[in-house]
Amino acid sequence: MVRRRVVVHGRVQGVFFRARCAEQAAAAGVTGWVANQPDGTVEAVFEGEEAAVSQMLTWCHEGSERAQVSSVDVLEEQPEGLTGFDHR
Repeated sequence: MVRRRVVVHGRVQGVFFRARCAEQAAAAGVTGWVANQPDGTVEAVFEGEEAAVSQMLTWCHEGSERAQVSSVDVLEEQPEGLTGFDHR
């Protein structure tokens, strides 16, 4: 089990990024959350098997169909045993 916190930069608000992220996480079996931030970024936490979390990190670099991702910051954290995936 691994946990990664990401901050996604670019045009990522108002383009269904959070909704698609939640769908992708559910499909990958990843728990956590995703939320818009006041500075225009999107922050997310992913917990799960390393391969599934890696899949989510790859997805974040592309984002939703209308997103324009310029960069993704990734931080390793200790898993907390989250359940479900929240779209905040």
